[in-house]
Amino acid sequence: MNTATRERLFGYDHAFDHPVTRVIVVAIVAVLVIVPAVIFALSIMGRIGDTQRAELKKRYISWLVLIPLMVGPVLLGAAWTIAAVAVLSLLCYREYARATGLFREKSISLVVVVGILAITFAVADNWYHLFAAISPLTVGGMAAIAIFADEPKGYIQRVGLGVLGFMLFGSGLGHLGGLANDANFRPLVLLLLLAVELNDVFAYIAGKSVGRRKLAPNTSPNKTIGGALGALVLTTILVAAGSHFVFRDTVLDRPSHLATLGVLVSVLGQLGDLMLSSVKRDLGIKDLGVTIPGHGGLLDRFDSLILVAPGVFHYVNYFLGVGLDEPTRIITGT
Repeated sequence: MNTATRERLFGYDHAFDHPVTRVIVVAIVAVLVIVPAVIFALSIMGRIGDTQRAELKKRYISWLVLIPLMVGPVLLGAAWTIAAVAVLSLLCYREYARATGLFREKSISLVVVVGILAITFAVADNWYHLFAAISPLTVGGMAAIAIFADEPKGYIQRVGLGVLGFMLFGSGLGHLGGLANDANFRPLVLLLLLAVELNDVFAYIAGKSVGRRKLAPNTSPNKTIGGALGALVLTTILVAAGSHFVFRDTVLDRPSHLATLGVLVSVLGQLGDLMLSSVKRDLGIKDLGVTIPGHGGLLDRFDSLILVAPGVFHYVNYFLGVGLDEPTRIITGT
């Protein structure tokens, strides 16, 4: 392992070298400082009641815990980022398995967990060919191992739930860890984390301001077409502006590519949200967990990343490459 690779994986001395990283971290800290004053002012003016104030306070305290857990690993290094994504993947699958009842299928859940760990290893090794091979091998393994229970009744449902869980939380979120193999991973990962969270905020604000017609009333009654379009415009501007500095002087630093990246983040983020809402509606539950006070479970908070991470990864990889300037197979050797 050379010095540059060791620095990318474990070094934090250069965490704030990129201007996008500095701007995002400063902006987050500024918002965390301002929010309590805003809540207090709204309370004094009578714009929110005691119940709403208590709910906002609970959400704010949750963010005080969540943000360091999200931003901290990225600043510390790629190895910490990859490990954090692995933990997130396992915890998200745990929520999904408990909500769907799949946790009772021990053999299928074991294959999913092994698949997530294998994805993590391939990402940490920067071995893209193994990373690409794990998904079909894991899916095939689930379909095969489920045969040994000798219970054909419900076979399709059990395997289907397992495949969906692995593809969303193992393969899908695994692409976020894959971005950490790029030398310029910090500003890109932080930009994605910021954008998917603000995408929800933009949709909420636009929906309250101009939203009239429901987007998918049976899936998510509060979402409107106006909110979705508002988020699309605002998130595209945010991502395009940030990506200009992340991909400066590369083939992606063109208006068409920058706008496409913004559209991908907004559309895939909203689809990821609606996808998990569909799962919850199908199960007849409000939240997939109670891990985060005021937010529900981890999946209720990070559902947007499930589709955004692979979408952005493959778009960047197709035109520019991800981690091509970094050594490959840094654990297993060439």
